[in-house]
Amino acid sequence: MLRSLAVFRTLGFAGISLLVASMAAATPIPQDQPQDQQQYPQDQQQDQNAPYENFTPEQLENLLSPIALYPDPLLAQVFVAATFPDQVEEAARYVRANGPNGIDEQNWDVSVKAVAHYPTVIEMMADKIDWTTSIGQAYVNQSTDVARAVQHLRHLARSEGNLVSTPQEEVLEHDDYIAITPYQPEYIYVPVYDPAIIYFRRPYWGPAITFGVGFPIGAWLNLDFRWGYGGGWGGVYYTGWRREGWGGGCWNCGWIGRCRDRIDIRNNVYINNRYERVNVNRTVVNRTVNVNNINRYNSVHRNVSYNNIQHNNERVSRVNTGRAGNFAGNNGRPGNVSARNDRPGNSSVGNNRTGVNNKIIDRNIDRNNPHIDQYRGRDNNARNDRPPSATQQQRPTVENRQPTRPVQQQQQHPQARPVPQPAARPTPHSFARNEGNFDPRQSSQRGQASRQQAAQPRAAAPRPAPQPQPRAQQSRPAPAPRNGGGGGGERRKP
Repeated sequence: MLRSLAVFRTLGFAGISLLVASMAAATPIPQDQPQDQQQYPQDQQQDQNAPYENFTPEQLENLLSPIALYPDPLLAQVFVAATFPDQVEEAARYVRANGPNGIDEQNWDVSVKAVAHYPTVIEMMADKIDWTTSIGQAYVNQSTDVARAVQHLRHLARSEGNLVSTPQEEVLEHDDYIAITPYQPEYIYVPVYDPAIIYFRRPYWGPAITFGVGFPIGAWLNLDFRWGYGGGWGGVYYTGWRREGWGGGCWNCGWIGRCRDRIDIRNNVYINNRYERVNVNRTVVNRTVNVNNINRYNSVHRNVSYNNIQHNNERVSRVNTGRAGNFAGNNGRPGNVSARNDRPGNSSVGNNRTGVNNKIIDRNIDRNNPHIDQYRGRDNNARNDRPPSATQQQRPTVENRQPTRPVQQQQQHPQARPVPQPAARPTPHSFARNEGNFDPRQSSQRGQASRQQAAQPRAAAPRPAPQPQPRAQQSRPAPAPRNGGGGGGERRKP
């Protein structure tokens, strides 16, 4: 304490100020780094012994080739939503059942809600969930490499003459950066193209890019790209639907001014200051990917293997082995351990359970539902209405021997034999509790007795003896007339 006072007296206020300023200068603050790329202590909680293996530039271009030519506002939403693959699948099921109604009331991430307003896009992401997961993992760890790959693919299509402005979208170029923005103020169009053609040559017939039905532009398109911001590649940022973009002089945000007067900027679901920092799900790296579903993405670079995905799958398995009980099942994929451990009851599901990669099942069934195993292993099809076997009929027990019909009916049907009755046991009730008064075994035996009686031959009534009938005289046919004479008048010789 005395030493600190001595230093303070020696340096004075001016010296202390210079010392603080020099310490601040020694730690530069990256002003041009997008907020979604800034590192935070809570985001670096990854396993150090098993590092994540990044995608190569060739792999990224293969994966991004189907969406690199999307309009920037939609592409930005797809990148962020891809970090929430579980919510993407849930949103696709919801939209398939309910349409766009009620999307804003769901508890998904704001990016997933935004993409859910475009059914073709959310359906594509859910159908290719392994590809979606890979895009999310790449964006979380390599957002700068992702932006670089998008720009390279756009330049390839631009150099071939396949990427030009149309009545549906506007293509802008500035300082070697290419931006694609909606052209119409009320609608945005999703481009459709063949990645194997558009980046290398002009198609032999028809346009390189086609468009379907336009989708409405709403407040949910609250993200855009900072292409070339601060001399770097930029990144995804929250616009807040401000006309001036991120600070005036925005060369690729003219679409905001065209569309802003036609949307409800009072919508606090998508326009809120809490979105200033773009939220991504960094735990997406703890989800495994089926490599067989990724190897097909080779439209740009043919001879590319995805060994890093297999390496990351093994990393996830090693990480989750030390966290037994925190992860749920394998989500239907061999060796996959889902990162969704925020639902109650998931810890009871075994980590070694194998599954089948069936996208139809994954699309329509929520495998992470804690109630999915509630009735697993129960025999709900137990039947007690089957007739007893022959051995049971031959060896009836005394305590279970009961008449199947009343005494009056037994006298009318002497051939109906008593059958053994099993001890009463509880059975599942399919309709109501009062069905316990009905004994299906007795009903079946009564039916058997009736069928046996009906099958016995009955005494036939005596038939009258047949009466002999006189035989008709058979006349021999007359011979053919001779010499063409008339028939019937000639006698035969004796």
